Amino acid sequence: MADAEPAGLGDVGRRLWRSVTGDYVLDEHELILLEQAARVADVCAALNESVATLGLTTEDGRIRPELIELRQERILFARLASALRVPLGDADGDEGKNGPPRLQRRGAPRGVYALHGGAS
Repeated sequence: MADAEPAGLGDVGRRLWRSVTGDYVLDEHELILLEQAARVADVCAALNESVATLGLTTEDGRIRPELIELRQERILFARLASALRVPLGDADGDEGKNGPPRLQRRGAPRGVYALHGGAS
């Protein structure tokens, strides 16, 4: 059974939530990442609509703030989706052997590096 969908998601966010939770078993931390990705997907959809309606530039020729924010939201979405590690295409065909497939597992992301050459 899919996990309960968070309140307040828009159409795009709901579709993302349902497609992932319908196909994969997620741990609690993964559900949090997915919820954030779904909310960011909704923001991207709204910004896309705004840019489509208003155009890429303002009347004085500058890039619209909505387009700049859309770029930032897309970067955030890509990072969240990458952190979830949802595989593309078929999930190794293991559906049915041990229940729904799990998300890909890899090593933890790298931590913060110390600065060199500074005062000790």
